[in-house]
Amino acid sequence: MNNNAMEKIETVSVDELRNVQLERMKKTLQHAYENSPVYKKKFDEAGVHPDDFKSLDDLAKFPFTTKKDLRDNYPFGMFAVPQEQIIRIHASSGTTGQPTVVGYTQNDINVWSDVVARSLRAAGLSNKDIIQVSYGYGLFTGGLGAHYGVERLGATVIPMSGGQTERQAQLIQDFKPTALMVTPSYCLNIIEALENKFGTAKDCSIKTGIFGAEPWTNEMRREIEDRLGIDALDIYGLSEVMGPGVAMECLETKDGPTIWEDHFYPEIIHPETGEVLPDGELGELVFTTITKEGMPVIRYRTRDLTRLLPGTARTMRRMDKIVGRSDDMMIIRGVNVFPSQIEEQILHIPQLVPNYQIQICKKGHLDTLHIRAEMRRDVSETLTPQIAALLKAQIKTMVGISVMVEILPEGSLPRSEGKAQRVFDIRKSA
Repeated sequence: MNNNAMEKIETVSVDELRNVQLERMKKTLQHAYENSPVYKKKFDEAGVHPDDFKSLDDLAKFPFTTKKDLRDNYPFGMFAVPQEQIIRIHASSGTTGQPTVVGYTQNDINVWSDVVARSLRAAGLSNKDIIQVSYGYGLFTGGLGAHYGVERLGATVIPMSGGQTERQAQLIQDFKPTALMVTPSYCLNIIEALENKFGTAKDCSIKTGIFGAEPWTNEMRREIEDRLGIDALDIYGLSEVMGPGVAMECLETKDGPTIWEDHFYPEIIHPETGEVLPDGELGELVFTTITKEGMPVIRYRTRDLTRLLPGTARTMRRMDKIVGRSDDMMIIRGVNVFPSQIEEQILHIPQLVPNYQIQICKKGHLDTLHIRAEMRRDVSETLTPQIAALLKAQIKTMVGISVMVEILPEGSLPRSEGKAQRVFDIRKSA
């Protein structure tokens, strides 16, 4: 088999794809109802039965699954197969409460490896590539999910994991990987290390970067592509649904991640009412797994805000850039603000480094935002007041609120080694 050939399912007609989804969805709803006490109870309470599912539109009759369901049934209550069939467990970091736990059968791991390998092929990679995986290994799905996909593709994997930034740069120099899989914020730290060590990052061997695990703006994509001299592509996933490889941007179009709809069925809903919205409208992304055995999830609310768009490079639909998360949204003096909007304005100013913090403060009875950003080393400190005023004015114009801005020397703010924490709510501690 040609290592770079697309699978037939990627280019079948929309009707054929919908038929595959319908059959797989029927089996999944039946499997969840019969084997998961949690789903049996949820379906019964909602007054629905798998037999009520006759067309894809009928999915709207079934109840949502939320992070709370997973936390309430911690650790293994959501599993739908006997324990001896679960061959691997992953868990979220639990930074916002009890971690969410997921379990996989051997078939689940095979499917996951296949969709990550398919994602890498969509990025133009083949078994001739050497791929450095700088996502964290361990309970986080990023590292091992990427790793198994690289091996399934037949490419060479460098299982570097996150952290040890100097060593990351040195291994890129020594092992000459052609692709890098990493969070976009940590990639910028690796770029800094390459520039400090070798004068530039542009001359290194990497040609393709596959970035996921956190939202990133088009401005950050341009910054990474310019400084590293690569194609930067977006991979999407979340542990509750599978891990990385739920959707992947195709190299030939670079127009948002294509959702591998033969395994993950997407919907967009209104975040408040739960009503299903038509393709093209902005709302919250919801996924149903249609081939997962160990822990199927039905209508899982991701909290990610995006739109579904028609397929271009493949039959399957694409998702637009994530504008934020419904639970990341800050409401400041009645205005909805997302961290990505602030990031976009920072990246518009060439003198600033794309590393920043947003502090939510209280001034009297009013909530205020304090933005901390860094000035590039080669820019004169005398420009600090002008740059601060410029950023403040841009945020006021584009986002619609007044903020405080503090400009610090490059290197002042902590660097992330995985997912970057950007927002700090200091109202409670003040």
